[in-house]
Amino acid sequence: MHGHDGEVLSRVRSRLVEAGRAAPARFARIRRGRTWRVAAVVVAALLGGWLGLSLGGQIVTPIGPADVEFSVSPDWDGETVVDVSPLGRLAFDTHSAPLSFRASIDEIRLSAAQEMFQNPQAINRMAESIGDQLRDGVIRLFAQAVGAAVAGAGITALVLFRDWRRAGLSALTALLLLAGAGGLSAATFNPAAIAEPRYTGLLAGAPQVVGGVESAVSRFSQYREQLASLVGNVSQLYEATSTLPVYENDEDTVRVLHVSDLHLNPAAWNVIRSLREQFQVDLIVDTGDITDRGSAAEDAFVDEIESLEVPYVWVRGNHDSMGTQRAVAQQENAVVLDDEVQKVEGLVFYGAGDPRFTPDKTLDNPTEEELAAIGAEQVASIEGRDRPVDVAVFHDARQGQAFSGRVPLVLAGNSQNRWTELKPTGTRYMVQGSTGGAGLRALDGDSDAPTPYQASVLYFDPESKRLQAWDAVTLGGLGLTSAQIERHISENPDREITPPTTSPQPPTPPAPTTPASGEATPTQAPAARPEQPTPSPADSPQ
Repeated sequence: MHGHDGEVLSRVRSRLVEAGRAAPARFARIRRGRTWRVAAVVVAALLGGWLGLSLGGQIVTPIGPADVEFSVSPDWDGETVVDVSPLGRLAFDTHSAPLSFRASIDEIRLSAAQEMFQNPQAINRMAESIGDQLRDGVIRLFAQAVGAAVAGAGITALVLFRDWRRAGLSALTALLLLAGAGGLSAATFNPAAIAEPRYTGLLAGAPQVVGGVESAVSRFSQYREQLASLVGNVSQLYEATSTLPVYENDEDTVRVLHVSDLHLNPAAWNVIRSLREQFQVDLIVDTGDITDRGSAAEDAFVDEIESLEVPYVWVRGNHDSMGTQRAVAQQENAVVLDDEVQKVEGLVFYGAGDPRFTPDKTLDNPTEEELAAIGAEQVASIEGRDRPVDVAVFHDARQGQAFSGRVPLVLAGNSQNRWTELKPTGTRYMVQGSTGGAGLRALDGDSDAPTPYQASVLYFDPESKRLQAWDAVTLGGLGLTSAQIERHISENPDREITPPTTSPQPPTPPAPTTPASGEATPTQAPAARPEQPTPSPADSPQ
């Protein structure tokens, strides 16, 4: 009996020992399971909260005459960004939290903008109300963002776990995380950062738009008025389209953006990109001088062409080298013309590069007469074609003077000043100003009249391929004190094109105070200051 009892006790002790040894492993497995469940809830909260913010973390609120979109999104580099299309953007290091706040103009309310232009006191009233409008917008933004993030986290967890308890925990986690990030943003908010914005786009050349550090911090009321004026200037660009002469274009109208003489200014890409989006252009024509010296180091500048996502027709300027031409040709959407014909978006283009390369002073570059003679020889490239050329493209209009009476339209650049002339042969010459504000060299000048940023949107009939109208867009140069649109309507777009009976004369700009022959008197948006008189185009290569 005693032997049997001893054996039983021995087995019990063995099992207790085994259970004691196994317990830590079971507890470890339980802890690991709980850890994974907690981690899964947190991941669902992060993922769902991010999705919720992406879908619902934005509102549109009125600021002066504009409807401004506010948004908040996760971002390790917490900052506040103000987009002012097409002028560029300002970024402020306002806080140290993983949230980014963005404001961008969604729409200009024309009635409010017109009232502002007609009544100077409206500017003052707007300046007084901007602060309250901003505060109300931010409060609404946070309320909606919190709701969207919490709902997104809860729905995501419910879909993943099919458990209401975990869904609630995930929503609570998202709420705590967003509240923590918001609290950290408020705790680390630096009002002085408003005085030290980072400028990109056109605003990079104009810190005076919002004032310097001293004026913005110590005289905030003046800063607020400057902000109101900035909104007003941008409003002019949008409002102008409501008062332009009517040209009824339809979905089939071919819209061409004509740019020229970027001269290595990165701000030009912001202008081009904004105009491409706002005017929904089908292609871009660049009449040369995209670089300044045509060096290999400048080739990277042309990589922005692909990001424009529309065909980019280009001819070499006298500041572009053959290396520049090869760099442009490598862009997938680029159409490089060098004494050849190409059909792009239904229009037939002929183009030829400038035979000069003026940065190299050792070269024997062609004279003006020789440049015209080279153009006369190139006319043979378009003669005898079954389909006539719709547009000829050169960097210098003198190279295209022999094309008068042979094509309806010649596009050129080089003069740094926009002008147009309708020849008796029926050929119109359109010379574009500098879309790069004459390049970064403008920063070195002491002129009180900086070169403006200029570009034009051309409207072509899809059937006749003739130019029907064009919008001339001008943004103030260094200083950004004006925004202007002029619309011109061709009175006889289907006019006959007849070769000249005498030697073609070089195109010359019409008198600056008189509209060019064959075009309507332009209507322009009000400018913040009087525009400087347009000088005559330079006679020598730029």
